[in-house]
Amino acid sequence: MKTKSAGKRAWFLGLIPLGVVLYLNLKTGADFVIFSLLKMPPGSHLTETIRFFLFEVPKVLLLLTLIVFVVGIIRTYFSPERTRKILEGKSLFAGNVMAGALGIVTPFCSCSAIPLFLGFVEAGIPLGVTFSFLIAAPMINEVAVVLLFGLFGWKTALLYVSTGLIIAISSGWIIGKLKLERFVEDWVYQMKAGEGNLEGERLSFGKRIDYGFVAVKDIVGKVWIYILIGIGVGAAVHGYVPENFMASIMGKSVWWSVPLSVLIGVPLYSNAAGIIPIVQALLGKGASLGTALAFMMSVIGLSLPEMIILRKVLKLPLILAFAGIVATGIMIVGFVFNLVF
Repeated sequence: MKTKSAGKRAWFLGLIPLGVVLYLNLKTGADFVIFSLLKMPPGSHLTETIRFFLFEVPKVLLLLTLIVFVVGIIRTYFSPERTRKILEGKSLFAGNVMAGALGIVTPFCSCSAIPLFLGFVEAGIPLGVTFSFLIAAPMINEVAVVLLFGLFGWKTALLYVSTGLIIAISSGWIIGKLKLERFVEDWVYQMKAGEGNLEGERLSFGKRIDYGFVAVKDIVGKVWIYILIGIGVGAAVHGYVPENFMASIMGKSVWWSVPLSVLIGVPLYSNAAGIIPIVQALLGKGASLGTALAFMMSVIGLSLPEMIILRKVLKLPLILAFAGIVATGIMIVGFVFNLVF
């Protein structure tokens, strides 16, 4: 078993130089396929659509594989039990800040909302701190960051992370100040979560690397289809949708573009892998940065399936308060960035 794991590690390390060479020559490769192999005419809608697709798909998958592998290793240091222990006993605002930061590097998705919520409440963690974690974790994940970095550059990625943290921290703080604990289902407080191993399993670094491979298999294996669909839609927008049309709906000139983009995004079900390539194409067609950012945040951070799952542990008034506060924060971010950029 050790020999097999060592061989897998050596195989992966050997592919890194090949991946770097491929990444640096993606534009040349895409142009070669389009113009030399397929003999497509430059400037046509179909040419630009296929060119966008052929360039972005390998670019995103290469970046995603590397970052997920690294984050998979980091996540072995943050089990849900250890995260819960770190947050225990913290003051409200300090807890909100720490919970938001932990949400970036710890595993969380809609399907794990209930057990995490139960564990946090049972451990005596304030409700507002818990919500800071629940907002940050799905919104600011490695998939979103790597796609933003790959498609828009480090400044946009940093902008997204910082604004997402501000929304998570401030929303959790407001929920904590409103004292909404009475809107948590009664059975949640009556249930005792298992103690678990608070220190987490002690792993060798080689074992942690193996978990990195598992993360790549699980995450990339699940989202690759969304990447293809998202980039496919984005390519169609890039190639065919008139620039003036998108600018009229999602541009700076109309005040209602930001709240409309949030309302459209909330009921949509997608993840970062599917929505960010579409946002890239919208920006290229004239959508403003703030409006596009608000749309993306609402799709990722306020998904309808997550609301349905959380309804099992939260009463409707708290669900509505959560959605309303987060949506307001997202709209503020959209308006501010439309004014500044």
